[in-house]
Amino acid sequence: MTLYAVNPLTLQAQVEAALGDLVLSSVVRLDELTIVVDAAHYLQAAKILRDDPACCFEQLIDLCGVDYSTYKNESHSGLRYCAVSHLLSVSLNQRVRLKVFAPDDNFPVLASLCDIWSAANWFEREAFDLFGIVFEGHDDLRRILTDYGFIGHPFRKDFPLSGHVEMRYDAEQKRVVYQPVTIEPREITPRIIREDNYGGLH
Repeated sequence: MTLYAVNPLTLQAQVEAALGDLVLSSVVRLDELTIVVDAAHYLQAAKILRDDPACCFEQLIDLCGVDYSTYKNESHSGLRYCAVSHLLSVSLNQRVRLKVFAPDDNFPVLASLCDIWSAANWFEREAFDLFGIVFEGHDDLRRILTDYGFIGHPFRKDFPLSGHVEMRYDAEQKRVVYQPVTIEPREITPRIIREDNYGGLH
């Protein structure tokens, strides 16, 4: 039994009919519909998903970035950076996941959804901060989680685990200073200890 009013396969047919040739791929997995559109048609597709009577996705409930340079421990042959939006129709009790890939891996740029769903504002700032995806048309695209002087984008898969610099408060200078990372990389493998009767099992 599905949690939503519309069967996922029915919703897939309705969304595909509404978007037409804008759909690059459409997949139902685990009762969830994922639609992929081209970056050139991202805003057009988003407006259709919001306004079409069979869709009515009034709310954007999440937007995040994804770095596909490796995926499931395997190299990825397609475009690297993707923005994934989760849309909700309160009126029709249905959901869809909308994915779009930035066409340039070296300088990922996508259109901003802020004029369609104002909730995109902070989500797009987060994707910009953590993945370096630039959202064209965003009125206030600046970092939201990292420090003002932070260099790089920490959710990119080639970003080092220890970062590039570390910061500390210098009492003599009475300010925060940045310096090269002093932590030596190391791998910690936890030792697992199990008691004979752990959890009452024999």
